[in-house]
Amino acid sequence: MSGFFKFYKQLLVKYPLGLQALQAGALMAVGDQMAQNLVENRSFNDLDFMRTAKFYAIGFFIGGPSTRTWYGVLDKYIGSKGTVVALKKVAFDQLLFAPTFIVVLLSSIGLMQGNDINGIKTKLSNEYKDILINNYKLWPMVQLVNFTFVPLHYQVLFVQSVAVFWNTYVSFRTNRGALHKKNNTTQ
Repeated sequence: MSGFFKFYKQLLVKYPLGLQALQAGALMAVGDQMAQNLVENRSFNDLDFMRTAKFYAIGFFIGGPSTRTWYGVLDKYIGSKGTVVALKKVAFDQLLFAPTFIVVLLSSIGLMQGNDINGIKTKLSNEYKDILINNYKLWPMVQLVNFTFVPLHYQVLFVQSVAVFWNTYVSFRTNRGALHKKNNTTQ
């Protein structure tokens, strides 16, 4: 197993953005599959693998790269060590990045669900406030641990590992309408 971690660390140093994009995509896909399997109780034949692929794409193209870039900016301009530094990072992360990222995430999900601009606006008005409130119940403490104890190169992995459960919630939450429509058409 130590050979795997050594190889992972080498890739992380050589390709930080690419590797973190891959892992964010994979972990977002896992979150969607957890939502479908464990929360929605779908049978294998009812799994929506296209939905999972869309979540992977959001993690790969948006989640991983933006999070890695954001953590780099915070590290460069705020610092990397100390309790005060960690508290400042959490404040910036939760007051600037989180609200903006949730808009981007919900808009991306809406686009991938085939919504037009009015559908995306509706999705934002229906989902944004509750998701942001729930974000504030989880992520400040996670980010405090992340920014205090986790080296920069591993911060995205740490966050995305916790985010598997967050992505399960977001996937279920943002697909409730589609599930409701599907259930009504099959009855």
